[in-house]
Amino acid sequence: MNLKILSWNVRGVNDSSKRKLIKSIVRKQKVDLLCIQETKMQVMSEGVVRSLGSGIFLDWRVLNAIRSAGGILICWDKRSMEILEWEEGQFSISCKFKNVDDGVVWVFTGVYGPFSREERECLWEEIRAIRGLWEEPWCLGGDFNTILYHSERNDLRLVDFPLQGGSYTWSGGLNNQSWARLDRFLATPSWCDQYSRVSQRRLPRPTSDHFPVLLEGGGLRRGPSPFRFENMWLKVEGFKDLIRCWWQGMVVRGSPSYRLSVKLKELKQNLKVWNREVFGNLERNKAETLQQVEFWDSVEGERGLTEEELIRKKEAKEGYAKWVLLEETHWRQLSREIWLREGDRNMGYFHRMTNVH
Repeated sequence: MNLKILSWNVRGVNDSSKRKLIKSIVRKQKVDLLCIQETKMQVMSEGVVRSLGSGIFLDWRVLNAIRSAGGILICWDKRSMEILEWEEGQFSISCKFKNVDDGVVWVFTGVYGPFSREERECLWEEIRAIRGLWEEPWCLGGDFNTILYHSERNDLRLVDFPLQGGSYTWSGGLNNQSWARLDRFLATPSWCDQYSRVSQRRLPRPTSDHFPVLLEGGGLRRGPSPFRFENMWLKVEGFKDLIRCWWQGMVVRGSPSYRLSVKLKELKQNLKVWNREVFGNLERNKAETLQQVEFWDSVEGERGLTEEELIRKKEAKEGYAKWVLLEETHWRQLSREIWLREGDRNMGYFHRMTNVH
């Protein structure tokens, strides 16, 4: 199924005229799931929810505001998904869904992060706890009110989608901190695998000082995608040593043909995991490094860069050049002529590997 999720910090839903503006966005985008942060309502009513969502096929769960602060509302079209269970936290609410069309089970978490530094660590502890609660594909979105550092994203194995039509704020300082986007979606690789393409974009804001963010998952994948060895992997430093280490570490007993079959199958799985969790998404990595280059260019246009900043700019440019080169190799391989000519070379490489004891 095609899926549309809208996340928006609306700064309160008590005003009926504001709710009409919110509903107009929901209708226009034909949203399947809506996550609103900062409702500022201690007790959410059915009438308020109906005035926000479109149609009669509506279900919802809420984390009520404390006094007039915070509050999260998640509502969805029951023709698209049914809820199986849910969990309320201090800064989040999670719903476990089952898609009506294909029966896929997944989890969505709506987040409204705290402002104080002390409570922000509590937010990430809560998110880690949710991650351990369910094994299903997981997507979370909302206003995190904090920067997502690479370490937090990597620890949780979350994909941070590039924001189309958005802007970024750079936070320098410790640990080479990355682009700051407070309103965002994140997802596990298993959630991304459900769709042939996933995009995140910022919409116009008719109300509130926050932009609504739309996540679209287009085209459900039908079965596992076929495995293909990527020539660009061979250009990654240490890749051949990694293959050799995996191959030599496999202990399989049986006939030579059986051992070869089992080891190649296991090697394929190792490559899939490495490609997804270490190498990463080619297009996204290229976009992120280009954004860093553009940032340093803009800073340099306003003032001179320090020695450390010049090093960072150089690293960003080198990183972008690396991903461009890998992308070129990837697209060349998609050409049938190059695929046929270079495919034999890759098979020769694997045959040589099988002779390593």
